[in-house]
Amino acid sequence: MFQTLNKTIYKAFGHSIQSDIHLPELQQIDHPNETVDIVVRYADLTEKWLEHSDSSRTSVCTKTMVIFRIPDLAIFAAENGNTIYVSPEMGADENKMRLFVLGTCMGAILLQRKILPLHGSAVVINDKTYAFVGHSGHGKSTLASAFLQQGYQLVTDDVIAVTLDQRNIPYVTPAYPQQKLWQESLDVFGMDPDQFRPLFERETKYAVPVESHFSSDTLPLAGIFELFKTDCSQARIRSVEKLERLPLLYRHTYRKSLLKDSGLTKWHFDMTARMSGSIDIYQLQRPLNEPTVHQLTNMVLDAIGK
Repeated sequence: MFQTLNKTIYKAFGHSIQSDIHLPELQQIDHPNETVDIVVRYADLTEKWLEHSDSSRTSVCTKTMVIFRIPDLAIFAAENGNTIYVSPEMGADENKMRLFVLGTCMGAILLQRKILPLHGSAVVINDKTYAFVGHSGHGKSTLASAFLQQGYQLVTDDVIAVTLDQRNIPYVTPAYPQQKLWQESLDVFGMDPDQFRPLFERETKYAVPVESHFSSDTLPLAGIFELFKTDCSQARIRSVEKLERLPLLYRHTYRKSLLKDSGLTKWHFDMTARMSGSIDIYQLQRPLNEPTVHQLTNMVLDAIGK
């Protein structure tokens, strides 16, 4: 834990964060003298990177540290579950650096704290959290946005932070009130892209604030829906059987490549085995090129009995 004085402190993933880098996506805490859990610091990581890496590696992972370099941007390090260091290169764009701080770095921090990060979006329905997981481009954020359009609330987009209580009930802690939506998704909901900030070097993907549709409560995770594109002619839903559940949870663990070198493979297996018996898991199969988001929304609501 760190004590900071008269500095902006943010809240995300159930933790307080103090950062040298402005993080406008995150909610601010009104108590400037509050003890914080995670700090984000500028630092010169050149020697550390040379010490741990070689010409064939773009990242290095140990039990206490993840360090990686993005050419022409920065070297990043996440250490001990409480510190993110950023070493920018000349002319580095801060908007792009934030994507890695709140993405890969925060994912590594959560793993170091033994909090399971799933890759997806989550919404609140009937005071419970439901997660949408899937590979990039399969419609996780779009489906979550469809629920927001119906008055439901977002818990997180991109990284879902899951913890277990003593009864093996999984809980999701809120991230921050923003979605990342492709141009096609904005078109589906009649949203004007000129109103939103494009993500760095991704002109057709936008940061969409959702303050009025954001839940700041930690709530139980009641179900997971895996989005899966297929050549089927219409959308389908099926229940995921017990033996399929652990591979599914592994498949959609955010930055799962870090598990082995972090010494967390056994922990991950134990945690996912414990949580898989406490939730409902479904697979949503959707056609490759058909607009089915509203149909999928109804399928989810029918599955959970809403």
